This record gives sequence, structure tokens and C-alpha cells, in this order.
Amino acid sequence: MKKIIVADDEELIRRLVSDYLTAEGYEALTADDGDTALRLYQENPDTALLILDIMMPNMDGWEVCRRVRETSDVPIIMLTARSQEYDQLTSFDAGADDYVTKPCSPSVLMKRVAAVLRRREGGVNNSKVLSIDELKLDSFAHEVWLEGRSISLTLKEYSILQKLLSAPGRVFTREQMLDDIWGFDFEGDVRTVDSHVARLRTKLGNWGVNHIKTIYGTGYKLEVTRDAAQ
Repeated sequence: MKKIIVADDEELIRRLVSDYLTAEGYEALTADDGDTALRLYQENPDTALLILDIMMPNMDGWEVCRRVRETSDVPIIMLTARSQEYDQLTSFDAGADDYVTKPCSPSVLMKRVAAVLRRREGGVNNSKVLSIDELKLDSFAHEVWLEGRSISLTLKEYSILQKLLSAPGRVFTREQMLDDIWGFDFEGDVRTVDSHVARLRTKLGNWGVNHIKTIYGTGYKLEVTRDAAQ
């Protein structure tokens, strides 16, 4: 049974989401503040997904997300009443994989949970290793290695890199990436893609700067100096 942490300072929300998760066959672990949520995750490293409210006592959801991202790429969904663009962009910059605005239908939230977990476990080129220069992406193990060093990526960063590696030289538009990675029902805009690509480049250092190229006004492509080895 997959564990999902639900962190929200509103008891009614925690109980409602937990009940729906339990009905869907998940094990729901709950926290009423950010400190408890982070400690709960540290005590349960096999957690499959976190659902975090932004405005929580002691530590907000953004900070919890950042702390988790220091060591893990576990999927994270932000669940919040705040709907301003700044809040959404800050959530994605912190490492969140999805953003759901309250009030929302619990059934829709369950669909989002299933979709995020499905993308985490599946995706294109499953059970295949893609390799270019000193970078390797193992789709089966869901791991990325650069010059022999493991690179921790969020689910969205991983999916972007996987898509670019799947077709070196091909230009992927921002709209394609939004549809394929975030889903057709995503309410954000193309700047979300830009912020994730920028963070991905930073994590990949010189490799990212040299290989992930911006096609201005269109999107991104992977530029290679030689064909992928696999």
C-alpha cells in the first residue's frame, strides 16, 4: 500500500483528503503543520507522494518542499487556497510537481494523484537507458547520473530531460511540454516550463548549458556533439 502524506492545518481538509485516499487504496499519513510534515516524511522515506498546503504553522509548504527536494525527487502536490500566479510559480520553483487550488473536487484531486504517480512510475522509454556524453538516464530505475554522480531531479525536471533525450535535435514547443508533462487540464502558462528548464540546467551545470538549448519564441531542444550511445 502506497503511503501519501497529507499536510494541512485545516482538520476538515485533512480528514476529507485522507478518507478519499484511503478509499482509493492508499495509506494516508497526516500532519497539521510543516515541521510535523517534514518529520513524518523523514520517518517514512518510502512515502510515494506528499500533498502540502502552503500556509501552515511553523514551516510553510514551500519550505517543506525545498527541504524534501534536498534529498528526494518524491512527487509533491501543493494544495492551497492561494491562486495567484506568484504562488504557483513559487511552488514550482520550490520543486512541486503539481498545484491544486482549493476548493477542489476530491475526485479531481484523486485523479491528479493517480496521474502524478503514473508519470512517476511510467513514461516514455520505460526500462531503457539513454546516454549522451557524460549523462545517463535510466528510465527503469528512474535515475540520472552525470560524470558518475547521481543527480536529484523533481518529477517534472526528470520528465523534461527524458523527453529531450528521447529525440536529440528535435525542437519541443513549450505547449507540447505542458500538454505531455503537466497534462491538458493544467491551469498555468508556458512560463512554468521555462522555470523548470532553468532549474534543470542549473542542476546539470555545464552539461545543461551546453546541451539544453532555447529556441526563442518556440521551445527547447537537446543539442549533442555526438549521437547518444544508447
